[in-house]
Amino acid sequence: MSRQVATFFGIGLLPWAPGTWGSLAALILGWGIERYLGFWPLLMAALLAVVAGFWACRAELRDKPGEDPSEIVIDEVAGMWIAMLFPALGFYMRDMSMVWPGPIAAFLFFRLFDIRKPWLVGRADRRHDAEGVMLDDIWAGVFAGIATLVAAAIYHILLI
Repeated sequence: MSRQVATFFGIGLLPWAPGTWGSLAALILGWGIERYLGFWPLLMAALLAVVAGFWACRAELRDKPGEDPSEIVIDEVAGMWIAMLFPALGFYMRDMSMVWPGPIAAFLFFRLFDIRKPWLVGRADRRHDAEGVMLDDIWAGVFAGIATLVAAAIYHILLI
C-alpha cells in the first residue's frame, strides 16, 4: 500500500517528469474537490496527503537512505494541495469556488519553487531522508500559495 500512496496510485510511474505529472494530477483532483465539495474537504485532503506521504516515504525509503526516487510523487500532491489552499481560502471567504487563474497560478508557482528549491525548500531537500522528501514540497507549497496571493493582489491593485 505504501508504494501505491508514494506513487499516487501509479501517477509517479508515468514517463518524463513524474513530479510534473503528480502536480498536474493534484491540480485536477484538488480543483475538483474544492469545486464540488468545498474548501474544508480540500484542507482535509491536503492534511491526509501530508500524513500519508510521511508514512509512505518512510516505508518506501526505509532501506534506501539518501534517495529521493522520482516515482515518489505524494510529496508533490501534498505540496500542490497546500499551494491551492491559499487561493481556495480567499474564494471561500467570498462564498465562491476557485476560478481561473488561481489554481493555475498555484501550479506554476509550485513547480517553480519545487524545481528551483530556494531557501527552506532547498534546506529540506538537502536533508536526504524521507522527511526531507516531504518537507521540501510542503515548503514549496507554502511559498507557492503565498506567491499566488501576492500575484492576485498585484493584479487586482494594478489592473482592476
